[in-house]
Amino acid sequence: MNCILMNLKKIIEAKDFKEADEIVYKTPRKKKDGKYTNYFRNFKFFYEKLYEKEASELNNFAKIFLSNCEVIEIRSWQVEQAIMMFNSLNSKGLPLSDADIISGQLYSNVDNDKKSEFNERWKSIKEESKKLDDLKITDIDGVLQQFMYINRSKNKDYVRENSVDVTTPGLRRYYTEISKDLLKDPFELCKSLSKITQIWDKIKEYPAIKLLLKFNVNAKLFLMSYLYRYKVEEIDETKVVEICECLLRLFALLEIGDAGYSNTKFKTFLFSENLKFVDESVSIEDIKEDFDKHISENWKEEDVKEEILEYRKNLLVFLNEYIFCKEKSLRFDFDENVNIEHVMPVGSRNKSSIQQDAGVDKDEFDDLVNKLGNKILLEEEINKSLGDAWFRTKKQKSVKEKAGYRDSKYAIARELTNYHKDTWTKEDIEAATTEASERILSFVFNKNSKKKHTL
Repeated sequence: MNCILMNLKKIIEAKDFKEADEIVYKTPRKKKDGKYTNYFRNFKFFYEKLYEKEASELNNFAKIFLSNCEVIEIRSWQVEQAIMMFNSLNSKGLPLSDADIISGQLYSNVDNDKKSEFNERWKSIKEESKKLDDLKITDIDGVLQQFMYINRSKNKDYVRENSVDVTTPGLRRYYTEISKDLLKDPFELCKSLSKITQIWDKIKEYPAIKLLLKFNVNAKLFLMSYLYRYKVEEIDETKVVEICECLLRLFALLEIGDAGYSNTKFKTFLFSENLKFVDESVSIEDIKEDFDKHISENWKEEDVKEEILEYRKNLLVFLNEYIFCKEKSLRFDFDENVNIEHVMPVGSRNKSSIQQDAGVDKDEFDDLVNKLGNKILLEEEINKSLGDAWFRTKKQKSVKEKAGYRDSKYAIARELTNYHKDTWTKEDIEAATTEASERILSFVFNKNSKKKHTL
């Protein structure tokens, strides 16, 4: 709100349009009208519409405008009261975000001689959050939510005797009512929020982070609660992988099962564990043991294996690649535009021939090709060019020719180039599916198997 008032004041006090254009705030790196605020764009629109009008036309416009509009001046000498009135009036138009409301409340608590400093800090947090939002990681409201989870866990706000209450308040209510003391020290809160954006900026390209964020958006809340215990410079990929794998194991079970995130096996457990995530005295080894115990007590291996064997979606294809690379001590990563390749093609002009070659009838074909063992990660441009190529062609040709799996950046695709057969049949898909299920099962139940698997 403070920025809005400052820009309106500059527009009103400027002697002409040129001066107003020079002094108002402009969004960095934006071009043309995109660099202006909505308020200046509105001012510019009417200025350009009215600039060429004659005096009589302007007089007529003013009469019509004033006869159809009511202008009310509201004054307040208390900033907090002004913010409340602004919020109330604005509720009839475009709603303010939670971050807008919270920043307005923070601004009202800043000493007059430090308001410019606060504006710069908040602007920096918003800009960093915008960059993260562009990467689909988090936005400013997400950063506020993550700090809320951290603060509630540190204060044990949701602990009820021997249980936890997983009900979560809205951001606005939490910061302006429940924990309004946080707003009394605006610079301290800005410091905390800035730390969260810095952590995300440091870890955003880690492959384990990219994989975890594909599984469930709620993972961000618990991941940040744990990483917040460290100074930004102390965080490295090893620390990130350790906590990511704990969360991946649980969210893999969420992916394959029928229960939703709100089930006690997921949400209640994570809320309880978050109390330990924020506690620096609790080691990562203790946290791993909690996940081991929770998973072993709530899931049976044979049931999980059966669910993986029946799995027909795509998310576990990424996890399978990750664990395969981990087993082989290979570097895992993936591009955002990575494709899911069906080794036995899904749709094909040679569909009947492929079915015959694979030894399956048309009724079971559609189910078979979507099994986990028939799917791998592959570069987008290569996958598109392969079309309905036969397996023997795919295993022999190179990605450089956009004709096969050889030289792919994805480990399982490369491994298939050494496959002992030139055909890919029903038996091969079932064997690969069983192999993948055992691999994922071992990971989820943390068996730490040293056995080397083959395709």
